[in-house]
Amino acid sequence: MKKTIVFTGGGTAGHVTPNLALIEKLDRAEWDIHYIGTSGMEKALVEPVEGVTYHEIDSGKLRRYLSLKTLTMPIHVQKGYHQAKRIIKALKPDVMFSKGGYVSVPVVAAARGVCPILTHESDYTPGLANRIDAHFADRVLVTFSDTVPLVKGGKGVHTGTPIRSELYRGDRQKALAFTGLSGTKPVLLVTGGSLGAQSVNVAVREALPVLLNTFDVVHLCGRGKLDETANRPGYVQYEYIRDEMADLFALSDVVCSRAGANAVFELLALRKPMLLLPLSGASTRGDQELNANYFKTRGYAKVLLADEVNAESIANELLDLYQNRGRYLEAMSHAEAVDGTEAILNLIREAASL
Repeated sequence: MKKTIVFTGGGTAGHVTPNLALIEKLDRAEWDIHYIGTSGMEKALVEPVEGVTYHEIDSGKLRRYLSLKTLTMPIHVQKGYHQAKRIIKALKPDVMFSKGGYVSVPVVAAARGVCPILTHESDYTPGLANRIDAHFADRVLVTFSDTVPLVKGGKGVHTGTPIRSELYRGDRQKALAFTGLSGTKPVLLVTGGSLGAQSVNVAVREALPVLLNTFDVVHLCGRGKLDETANRPGYVQYEYIRDEMADLFALSDVVCSRAGANAVFELLALRKPMLLLPLSGASTRGDQELNANYFKTRGYAKVLLADEVNAESIANELLDLYQNRGRYLEAMSHAEAVDGTEAILNLIREAASL
């Protein structure tokens, strides 16, 4: 008889793609797979997936500042809770897996007492949504081993993070054909996350006269952030890449990236020497700086903080990273629990059989 699993999580791609990594490994003959989310990003990413039934609810974004939306947030969360409660009552799931984000809060709360609940935290310290979800969860799975003591109630389990299996199947030759690059130079991949990072874009483009002496540069700059005046031989830019990402990873020799947990662990799993430029300031709770520092202290990456980022520093750090890439590759080869996909799937199966 099939087991029923409900996934939830959303708000950003980082709260969805790990769920997709797990979903692709579940046998549809053994599992009835459902996903509860909002009309946002998670719906666009999950609804087309074969063998997954998507259920849409309302949910208010958890905000740390006062605004009109902050005042109406409890109304949306309560509405989402009752919607999720009805869905869960009808489905009678054997287990729930949450990847966090504000979308998950009413769903996880609604599942309390109905089925075992596993939630996963990607970052070095638990975010607000996962701190709330942890009150209802049976286990809180974490990417960083250092995070286990931060989880209250002895619920923390170090598993690593789910990694999309497609990333291991990248094809360098396909990437060369896609980008039009010659393959005669080492390749630098620059990515500022799904929305891009304008400060990084500016610094990288200003550094091109130096960088292009050594590298061909593939730049993922974010939607609406292309700069046609920067085009020159050896430099290609894209607003956003989805289907070709694995091929671009296979092509790259070093990577310059933001420091979201999913991104850095994907790079670690693929053994890509990296320069991390963590997001900082009022738009973040500081998790990217903690993620980056963890990678730096273990020798997996170089780091430039926001106030250090300029054309000269980026060029110098990337050239040093490439020249000393062997040292970073050696350190990464000893990393443990990088890809947590199978460990998490085993815990899901265990929970569903209780």
